[in-house]
Amino acid sequence: MAVADELRASGATVSFLGTRERIEADLVPAAGYEIDFLKARGIDRGNRLRGALAGIEAIGAAGTALRVLRRRRPDVVMGGGGFVAGPAGLAAVLSRTPLVLTEADSHLGLANRLLAGRARRVCLAFPIPGREGERYPVTGRPVPAAVLAANRASARARFGIDPDARCLLVMGGSQGARSINECAIAAFAERAGRSFDVLHIAGRRDFPALEQRLAAAPHNQRYTLLAYEPDLGDSLAACDLVLGRSGGSIFELTATGRPAVLVPYPHAAAGHQESNAAWMADAGAAVLIGDGELDPESLATTVDQLLGDEAQIAAMSAASAALAKPDAARRIADEVLAAVRK
Repeated sequence: MAVADELRASGATVSFLGTRERIEADLVPAAGYEIDFLKARGIDRGNRLRGALAGIEAIGAAGTALRVLRRRRPDVVMGGGGFVAGPAGLAAVLSRTPLVLTEADSHLGLANRLLAGRARRVCLAFPIPGREGERYPVTGRPVPAAVLAANRASARARFGIDPDARCLLVMGGSQGARSINECAIAAFAERAGRSFDVLHIAGRRDFPALEQRLAAAPHNQRYTLLAYEPDLGDSLAACDLVLGRSGGSIFELTATGRPAVLVPYPHAAAGHQESNAAWMADAGAAVLIGDGELDPESLATTVDQLLGDEAQIAAMSAASAALAKPDAARRIADEVLAAVRK
């Protein structure tokens, strides 16, 4: 979406391809863009039948995408990896439409691996060994403008957080992360001794059960539980430390200079969340905890120590900010526009 905004600001007309079942069905029209829908799903490598059905759907989705391209006649197609980008990218190749890809993780996903050789550019969030040269610029991952523009004072006023209080943001992606969600409630609402505010974005799946659990918790004061936030701008502006997974959202953390306690999703493809977390941890911007090592007592101790050490939080914040690429959306938009002119 951030790249789309940059392209629109340059005078381009932008539309999206997506599915009706995912979040883009709401977010894209709300941002003022048109969207065409495909029927597609992720490939389940652990289930041959589901994988085969996803493959069949992908073929049909490529046909739908090709019809959309013939109707809209775009000058360029941009794909961000994933099960929609694969059919869309194939349609671009078949229609001889210039293709630009983006990769948010520390390895190329399946769709991008298959399409990289036919793309004009593959814009990388991280350097990837074997993917060097003009075709693979390292641009960083785009960050929504709302994240960069958020104001700390107004964000704290919105969530009812005192200006001088310390605040932990807990998040696990749009669907939430159950192990983090449950451990956070146990560590910070069911255990005594917390001296900071908690802002917890649980995800829609886990929110109802966590809401009941928080209501019954003995230490639920200064604990704000949310099902979902359309962007992380206010949440990141309000907090001093983040507890969460280490997917693409780590670029929002670095863009805002937020230190983190990262718990990589253990089943992420090619272990990319471990690599993402190590990138921040090696720079001194994060502490890494394995998903299997999460427990309320040790988590509470880690967070208490970090938020209680002003010098360490300041050093980690500076290290996080040093990793940022705030111009990533503009750089990718420039690559997209350049592909049209070639």
